Amino acid sequence: MRSAVSSSISRSAAPHRTEVDTAVNVAHASGSHSLGGHVFRDSSLLERALTHRSAAAANNERLEFLGDALVGAFVAEALYLRWPKAPEGDLTRARAELVRESSLAGLARKLDLGQRILLGPGEMKSGGHRRDSILADALEAVVAAIYLDAGFDACRAVVLPWFAESIDALPPLHRLGKDAKTRLQEWLQGRQYPLPVYTLIAESGEDHAKSFRVSCTLTDPAMVREGEGGSRRAAEQLAAEAVLAALER
Repeated sequence: MRSAVSSSISRSAAPHRTEVDTAVNVAHASGSHSLGGHVFRDSSLLERALTHRSAAAANNERLEFLGDALVGAFVAEALYLRWPKAPEGDLTRARAELVRESSLAGLARKLDLGQRILLGPGEMKSGGHRRDSILADALEAVVAAIYLDAGFDACRAVVLPWFAESIDALPPLHRLGKDAKTRLQEWLQGRQYPLPVYTLIAESGEDHAKSFRVSCTLTDPAMVREGEGGSRRAAEQLAAEAVLAALER
């Protein structure tokens, strides 16, 4: 989930916990009640944030939902203040770069989050603690746990430094962004899936106005999408974009 920030998150109001986390009380490997610079007053929040759905019914999915919005809010504000003259489109692309799954997974690795996530036997056996999707979701859940434990301002103060290096490393905003084929390749490689196959299906039109139709085929997950453009490359990009849209739906 990479949703827009909810307007219901308030800077001034302290969070009111309505969910009592009594179902899971796991002694995680580190035994620590601190993470990323925050010491938890309520350790059960951290335990829930680090519990994958494969391990327990009381898991981190709801926290992930909240954390997604919080991360978006913190990053959006940081970019807005850093580049006061940047247009909305450039800021949106910069935020997407910073909060995409592979970026969040990279931050999770820097925090050594993988070794602390509680996984079910199947996920443990398949190396789930190294998977981008699991790491990114856990990072968002931890952000939400910090918010519920300490409030908006304290959470922002802890979380924003995690992104400082990535923000500093951004290229000029007007040059930011990767094409669809690159993004699709990274999405697949991050999950150790086979790379896509692009096939020219049809070519039509006069030499000065040709049209190309290309398919993009995935074997895992199984999926085929098509794109049509004025060049084979353009058609491949459109097909890859269609696959990405389906995967992220």
